[in-house]
Amino acid sequence: MVEGGRFPAKALPGEDIVVAATVFREGHDQLGVSAALMDPSGAEVQRVRLHPTVPGTDRWEGLLRPDRTGRWTFLVEGWTDRYATWSHNASVKIAAGVDVELMLQEGAALFTEAAQESGVPVTCRNAFRAAGATLEDASLSTEERLQAGHNDAVREAVEAHPLRAQVTASQEFPLLVERELAGRGAWYEFFPRSEGAVYDPVSMSWTSGNFRTAAERLPAVAKMAFDVVYLPPIHPIGVTHRKGPNNTLTAGPEDPGSPWAIGAAEGGHDAIHPDLGTFDDFDAFVERARELGMEVALDLALQASPDHPWVDEHPEWFTTRVDGSIAYAENPPKKYQDIYPLNFDNDPDGLSLEVLRVVRLWISHGVRIFRVDNPHTKPVVFWEWLIREVNAVDPDVVFLAEAFTRPAMMHALGRAGFQQSYSYFTWRNTKKELEEYFMEVSHESPAFFRPNFFVNTPDILTEFLQYGGPAGFKIRAVLAAMASPLWGVYSGYELFEHVARPGAEEYIDNEKFQYRPRDFAAAEAQGRSLAPYLTRLNEIRRAHPALGDLQNLTLHSSTDEATLVFSKHKETDDGGDTIIVVVNVDPHSARESTVSLNLDALHLSEQDTFHDGSFWVDDLLSGNSWQWNEHNYVRLDAHVEPAHILSIRRSR
Repeated sequence: MVEGGRFPAKALPGEDIVVAATVFREGHDQLGVSAALMDPSGAEVQRVRLHPTVPGTDRWEGLLRPDRTGRWTFLVEGWTDRYATWSHNASVKIAAGVDVELMLQEGAALFTEAAQESGVPVTCRNAFRAAGATLEDASLSTEERLQAGHNDAVREAVEAHPLRAQVTASQEFPLLVERELAGRGAWYEFFPRSEGAVYDPVSMSWTSGNFRTAAERLPAVAKMAFDVVYLPPIHPIGVTHRKGPNNTLTAGPEDPGSPWAIGAAEGGHDAIHPDLGTFDDFDAFVERARELGMEVALDLALQASPDHPWVDEHPEWFTTRVDGSIAYAENPPKKYQDIYPLNFDNDPDGLSLEVLRVVRLWISHGVRIFRVDNPHTKPVVFWEWLIREVNAVDPDVVFLAEAFTRPAMMHALGRAGFQQSYSYFTWRNTKKELEEYFMEVSHESPAFFRPNFFVNTPDILTEFLQYGGPAGFKIRAVLAAMASPLWGVYSGYELFEHVARPGAEEYIDNEKFQYRPRDFAAAEAQGRSLAPYLTRLNEIRRAHPALGDLQNLTLHSSTDEATLVFSKHKETDDGGDTIIVVVNVDPHSARESTVSLNLDALHLSEQDTFHDGSFWVDDLLSGNSWQWNEHNYVRLDAHVEPAHILSIRRSR
C-alpha cells in the first residue's frame, strides 16, 4: 500500500506483485494468511496463501498476478488454520499417547464438517469425506487413521480449499495496472535534426535534418529491438541568449541552439520547429515508428526561451526579479541564460490548464509517452492533477520523470502518478553500490517507483564511460538491460562516444548545441559498433519473461569484489524462466571468482537437475553451456566479454 492507500500501488499486466504483511494472533492455534485480488469490476479473480518469510517476525509474503490493465484492488486476510491446528495437535499428542481417540475423533469431525461446506470443489469434498470416514473407523490402527488426515489427497485439498475460521481482513487497497510500456521497454533517444543534417564547407552552413530524414533512422533502431524512440523538444528555439557549441554564451548564425530553449516567433510548445517540418511530417514519423513496432516519446519541458509567446502574453507565469528582469534557469554552477523557468505561484490554474492543453494537443497527434524534463522543479500537486486529468481520458498515456534529485522528491513524483523515472543507476558503479541500489529499487520502492536505467544522456557521460573503453559500455548495457524492465540509451552509445568536455560530465561537441550526424552503418560494417550487442540484449529481454518484472531480483554471492551476480525468476506455463547474470564490473581487467548461488531462488525441480544436484545453464551471449551447481568457478575478461547471461535449462 502507498501512504495507506491514498495512492494506488503500480503494476503491469502479468507482473508478479509481491504482497507482504505482518499478521499475528493470540493463543497457540495455527495461523493462515492469504491475499485476494479483485479485478476492476470488483470480482475476486485470485486468492493465494502467503508464507512466512523470516521465522519469528510474523512477516508473511506471496505473489499476485493481475492479467490486464485497470483499477484493481487487493486485501490481506488472517485466519485460524483449522487443519494445521488439528494436524499439529494430533501429531504431537498421539505421539505422546495423550488424548489419542479424542484427537482422531476431532479430526473426523473437522473433515466431515468441511465436506458439507458450500462451494467446496468436488475433488476436495471427496478427499475430506474419505479422511473423515477413515479417522472414525476404530477397526483400523491409530497410525492408519492418523495417516488418513495427512495423505497427499488431503494436503492438496486443504491447499486448494483451506479450512478457515475467525477470518479478519484488511481494507481493500488500490492497485493500478497500467499498460506494458508504462513499466517495460527499451528506449532509444536521438535528435531528429542531426539525422540527415548536412554541412556545406563552401558556404560553411548546415542544412538541418528533419522528420523525413529522421524517419530513415527508424528501421535501424527497430532492428536493435528498441520499443520507444524518444525525441528531445521539437519546438521552435529561441534566439535571445542562444547558446553556442559546448554551452558557450555566444552563438554564431549557424548554431541551432538548445532544443530545451523552447519558443520563438514561430510559436511555443504547441508548434514544430520549421526546420523539422510540419505536423503532417510529424504524424508520418509517428506512424512510421508504429509500423516498425515502436512508439514515439516526446519531451515535455515546462520552460521557455525569452522569445516564447508566453513571455509577452503571460508574464505572470515567470519569476520577475527586483530589477524587473525575468529570472533565467540556474543549477549552480550551471547557468541557462537561454531558458526561463515557469512559476506556478501567481496563476496556478491558468498555467496548469495551458499545460493540459499542450499535452492533449500532442496526444491528438499520436504521442502516448512523455519524458518530462526536470519535473522536480514544479509543484508535485500540479503533476498529480495533470496526470490524473490526462489518464482519466487517456489511461494509456505514460509519463517519465527526468528527475535527478533527492530520493524523497523522486519518490513523491512516483506516488503522484509518474509511471516511471530516471534513476541513480547512472552513478552506481562498484559491486557494493550496484547491489545496494538493485535491492532498493526492486524490493523497497517498486510499489510507486519504476526506475528507467538510462546508461547515458546528452547531459551525462560518466567517468566510467569516459575511461572504461568498449568493455565499460558493454558492462553498463548488460547491467541496465538485465536488472530493470526499463532501460535506455542515448544515440552515439553504440559508437562508444566517450570524450567529455573538460571539467564536465558531459560530451564534447554536445548535441544539445550543435548538429551531430553519425555514420552508424559504416561503423557497424567495420566492426566498430555496439549495435549488435545492444540488439542481442533486447532480444534476450523479449524472449525471457523473468526480465520483465522488477520485484523478482535476487542477489547471489561471489568471492571477488568486482564480480556481481543476480538472478531473476518467473513462473510460466512451461515450468519457469530463470536468468542468472554474472558481470565483471571492472572494465580494465580479467576477474576470477567462485560464484555461490541461492538455489532456492532458482526454483529448480527434480526434472531440472542431475543426481548430484547440478543443472545446465546456457550462456545467451556466447552460446556456451555448462553444468552448474551451488558453487561455480567463473573467469570474466572485460576485454573479451565482461558478462555471462545464463538461462537455466528446464526439464532435461
